[in-house]
Amino acid sequence: MPMLSDPSLKYLPYPSVPFSDGYIRQWPNKRTTTSPIWLSTDLRDGNQALVNPMSNATKLELFRLLVRIGFKQIEVAYPAAGDNEFQFVRDLIENNEIPDDVAIQIITPARPDLITKSIASLAGVKHGIIHLYNAVSPVFREVVFRNTKEQTTDLTINAVKLVKKLTEEETARSGARFTLNYCLETFSQTEPEFAVELGNRVLMEWGKASPEDKVYFNLAATVECAPSNHYADMVEYFNNNINQRSSVLLSIHPHNDRGTGVAATELALLAGGDRVEGCLLGNGERTGNVDLITLALNLYSQGVSPGLDFSNLPEIVQVVCRCNESAVPVRYPYAGTLVFSAFAGTHQDAIKKGLDYQAARWEKVDRTGEGIKYWAMPYIPIDPKDIGYGYENLIRVSSQSGKAGTAYVIKQTLQLDLPRRMQVSFYGVVQSECENSGKEMSTALITNAFKQKYCLSSKPIGRLHLQSLNITPLSPLSESSSLESDGTSTPPEQGTNLIRFEGHISVDGRIRKIMGDGKGVLSALLDGLRSDLELEINIGEIVYQHLEGDSTKAVTYLEVSTPGSPASKSGVGSVWGVGISSDSATSQCRAIISGINGLVGDRRFPRPKMVFTPRRDQSAQRSESWLRDFTFRAGHSVLQTPEHERSELIAASPI
Repeated sequence: MPMLSDPSLKYLPYPSVPFSDGYIRQWPNKRTTTSPIWLSTDLRDGNQALVNPMSNATKLELFRLLVRIGFKQIEVAYPAAGDNEFQFVRDLIENNEIPDDVAIQIITPARPDLITKSIASLAGVKHGIIHLYNAVSPVFREVVFRNTKEQTTDLTINAVKLVKKLTEEETARSGARFTLNYCLETFSQTEPEFAVELGNRVLMEWGKASPEDKVYFNLAATVECAPSNHYADMVEYFNNNINQRSSVLLSIHPHNDRGTGVAATELALLAGGDRVEGCLLGNGERTGNVDLITLALNLYSQGVSPGLDFSNLPEIVQVVCRCNESAVPVRYPYAGTLVFSAFAGTHQDAIKKGLDYQAARWEKVDRTGEGIKYWAMPYIPIDPKDIGYGYENLIRVSSQSGKAGTAYVIKQTLQLDLPRRMQVSFYGVVQSECENSGKEMSTALITNAFKQKYCLSSKPIGRLHLQSLNITPLSPLSESSSLESDGTSTPPEQGTNLIRFEGHISVDGRIRKIMGDGKGVLSALLDGLRSDLELEINIGEIVYQHLEGDSTKAVTYLEVSTPGSPASKSGVGSVWGVGISSDSATSQCRAIISGINGLVGDRRFPRPKMVFTPRRDQSAQRSESWLRDFTFRAGHSVLQTPEHERSELIAASPI
């Protein structure tokens, strides 16, 4: 059958909570400032929902994990359900697995035979909590049990009497301490007035509740059948009307049928809840119990310590999934593998800027001792490192990503902070790769693509590769000039000092000696390339940096183009080069060669010319001999040629 056009013909809305006229709800104006008591029911409520229930050995592994996380109350079994369940409780007690500050809880229906067996399993325990339950809502009273309210009350009171008698006998025998946790099963579907009436009768029958030895009331949203605010209203009504409130502890036990179990719990805590019962990763019947990890880390993200340690959440998730034979969705809060990953370009840009800004802000706090290193990050509400994750997956790159994502990856892997327009240019390479493959570009693939694109290797990758160089000043250096970059965006080649570049460059696998003169390192290299390879290159934007975290390494980024090519304001289609070296002059030269490799394509270079050509005089005064003004097209300098070969070379030259 299709969905009904008018579902009101089939489904009834939830009833209102009977607050008095004019009553103003208290919970909407409250804020959670302390953590609740946590009760893990992974070993009981979670286990009974598994397709393949855990063995006792597996339950023990999970119990030990819960203890390490910091749970002080753990529901461990349904002892009357079978021998394995009963024996697990006995093993915990007899093998001293329970720390002195941890209480274990067992569950039992309100049936005399099952109550007796359940309490017997706790013989010798230090602190045991008896989770006594029976369903009390109209649909269970009238349909399942066919009981009136009075019969339901009598059933409950008789069960409480028996629990009281048996626990007092065990206390007299072994000194054990017991706490009553009475669960109004299906509380969320029960008339609020009847729930309070039944709770007060339980208190009266127990007769020994005190602020030091409280009775717990489990207000179970066994089935989540109304909005979260309605559950909070029901808890607040019970909180306002139960007797001996200072001797009562309200325990919140939501399920997740409507997908709002976490919200219902958080609002119920504002309404008076003191304890939360749930499972790690929200395991449980149907859509599961409330997830204690999400609840705890929600508090943590607001500066409230949950008292539970999820510092190594990936390992915890792995253990829980293995024990439960389950898997976690990749988008699951906190625990999913993609919850701290951004693929969208706008998100990546915001995260990258946030990380950079926060690093500067935290550095200032460390330097000045003023302020606090608070976390404030776009899209990432909690520091992944606090719960065992790194930053390597914060930004993932696909065809839907943008320049910021690729720039972030390069900064993390190669410590290179790319100029903005270069980010745009390189992202075009990455996007093309993504679209061709139809898949995500991993960190390794992006890093390798960057190295290939900009020829970052000690061995030749592109058509040109700088093997060695020598820089010689041809005029005295001014006081404000240096051959070394000062790390600013004002390059030394913009000065007035005449420089000679001499270097060996591999061109299509063959070594050529290149020599050129110019005002600055880059101008001199370009002069040599123009003379030997007939390359006319224009330089656009130039950025000088030091390698992130290594001030001894100079980095040069520069944009190159051929004369007449249109300029790109945004950076789309622009060609860049990158050079890295401990010597800034070498860094600049490598950047030029890197950029030219991106420009030349399959262009044919002229063959080396064995012709001597005098170089034009770019210096008014030269201190060298006349021979220093000449080179041969083969790349030989006369003064660097052995004496016995000079006469032959000069004689062969058409002077």
